[in-house]
Amino acid sequence: MDASPIAHHGRALRAGRFSEPGRTYLLTAVTQRRRPLFHDGRLARSLIAEMRRLHEQRAGLSLAWVVMPDHLHWLVLLDNMPLSRLVLQLKSRSAIAINRIHGTSGRIWQKGFHDRALRHDEDVLTVARYIVANPLRAGLVSHIGDYPWWDAAWL
Repeated sequence: MDASPIAHHGRALRAGRFSEPGRTYLLTAVTQRRRPLFHDGRLARSLIAEMRRLHEQRAGLSLAWVVMPDHLHWLVLLDNMPLSRLVLQLKSRSAIAINRIHGTSGRIWQKGFHDRALRHDEDVLTVARYIVANPLRAGLVSHIGDYPWWDAAWL
């Protein structure tokens, strides 16, 4: 397959992205080559620390998230930072921390990210439950309480 349609499609997705303060977004970011980096608790904790830092800086208010072995799902209410910058900050800061922990350098995350703006009438709690149930659906645990890398604002 010719690479140009893929590159064009990627630009089209970015061009159509809309960043609206006060809107809730479901974000997904995937590790480079889907490496299961977050089986290592130190790396999962470093990613979580960066999400919390962005939350504290009011860049985006975390509503729910789950760190899977090779990707992140993050339900966030956009505050004072544009969507693309929020994700760039998270990926950049977490990559620096992860590389520092491993004593390595290089890419941690795949380029880009997936986002879905929730409709104003959409039930945010239902989406949050779907997010935190990912480890159950993936067969990583039989009870969500057994999975350490998730949180929701309602708890």
